[in-house]
Amino acid sequence: MDPVNRFETRTTFRLLRAEYLVGMVISAALLIVHWDEVRWPVAVALFAYIDVLGYLPGALAHRRARGGPVPKAYYVLYNTMHSWLTAGTVVALWAWLVGPEWALLAVPLHLCGDRGLLGNFFKPFSVPFEPKVHPAFAAFEQELHGPATAGSRAR
Repeated sequence: MDPVNRFETRTTFRLLRAEYLVGMVISAALLIVHWDEVRWPVAVALFAYIDVLGYLPGALAHRRARGGPVPKAYYVLYNTMHSWLTAGTVVALWAWLVGPEWALLAVPLHLCGDRGLLGNFFKPFSVPFEPKVHPAFAAFEQELHGPATAGSRAR
């Protein structure tokens, strides 16, 4: 889901994000340790292609829609480009056709950062393209957990 329409508890969502943060830190650390061996233009391109193809078209469509619906094709494009299956295919093909290299770590760095830092996972058709609390989710969370307070117990 996204950071405001999750069906995990707050605690399990944070734990899930923490796992991805570890993956991001490991990817970043390996890139830093092998700094001189990284082909940086390739790393930047591999980091960027995911959002250039998967996020930016939908974000532009969302802004043009001015609160209206965004075509489902943009959700599919986002989810496809942010999938570990697609990323694994891209990395495997690159390693096979070009050769394995440290720049390939830009792909898990991007996906782990999206999930760990931003809390962005796949986008379901039933919520706005850009995260916004869905009224049904807000009611569900209120009913399930009660009102959120600053000192609320772990969930």
